[in-house]
Amino acid sequence: MFTLVHQHPDFLVINKHPGVSVHKDDGDQPLLAEVAKQTGDEKLYLIHRLDKMTSGLLLLGRNRQAAAELSGNFAKRDVEKFYLAIGTKKPKKKQGVVIGDMSRSRRSSWKLDSTKDNPAITQFFSTAAGNGRRCFLCKPHTGKTHQIRVALKSVGSGITGDEIYGNEEADRGYLHAYALSFPYKGETLQFICVPENGELWQAEEVKQALAEWATPWLLAWPKLSGKS
Repeated sequence: MFTLVHQHPDFLVINKHPGVSVHKDDGDQPLLAEVAKQTGDEKLYLIHRLDKMTSGLLLLGRNRQAAAELSGNFAKRDVEKFYLAIGTKKPKKKQGVVIGDMSRSRRSSWKLDSTKDNPAITQFFSTAAGNGRRCFLCKPHTGKTHQIRVALKSVGSGITGDEIYGNEEADRGYLHAYALSFPYKGETLQFICVPENGELWQAEEVKQALAEWATPWLLAWPKLSGKS
């Protein structure tokens, strides 16, 4: 279900494996229970969430005070999050910013609107991923449901293996929480987690992209010209 990335006295960083839910199922959170079993924690606190198909970095508080502080950092948008994705088609533009309100669409899906009253904001770069696919590095500035999945669909490159927004089946949905940078008790902490689960991550073009994106917080990101 997970791999332990880092243990801090106040929090844990894990690599959640794809296909594992972080949401409560009948009042139970099997992922948190499984982590606690390995680390010996009596109670763990979920600081943020990842979709079931999404793998990668997930932050868990080890006590109520730390959880409140870390959750506050997410609420204040003091946390930098970076995601990797593989899309099936060439996007309308190689890099840029996707900005727009999101609203409910059919079934359990969302769509991007042209209005910008309370917009989802996502910066992205893309490069070749082999066999006509594209590898994306995304930096969301908001935390909307399905935000990156909808953003990439809107630029014409639905995520490979995404059963809702994609148009190609695969061994998994290719979205991965790759890096986190956040302040805690006077220092900035940074974590990177290279994706391992999924055959498409092993393509040479993807490995080359990861080498270029090894320090995502230092990249010259596309300007947020539309940000209020």
